[in-house]
Amino acid sequence: MDYKNTQAELTTVTYDKVKIESPTQNIYEAISIIAKRATQINGDLKNELVEKLEEFATHNDSLDEVFENKEQIEVSKFYEKLPKPTAIAVQEWLEDRIYHRNPENDNQ
Repeated sequence: MDYKNTQAELTTVTYDKVKIESPTQNIYEAISIIAKRATQINGDLKNELVEKLEEFATHNDSLDEVFENKEQIEVSKFYEKLPKPTAIAVQEWLEDRIYHRNPENDNQ
């Protein structure tokens, strides 16, 4: 998934409780689903960042040579400017892009 082109908010925003809970009719269940999705997004972003930073890594055994790698700094700054995983997850939830189901309700 491309998290770089998301329309999620970069700052703290107050959301309408009714909109958040409307798909599940339970605010706690909705928040739990959003939290699980945020954890998935965070893992994806972390893996992607580590892979990109590994491309620029220099493997020296000497601790005497410490230098700044400009490419690593730029990549890190880019990822720091992205919206937080929770903001992305809330945006996906409000746009109805998160699949969820309750197995207890499926048996009825």
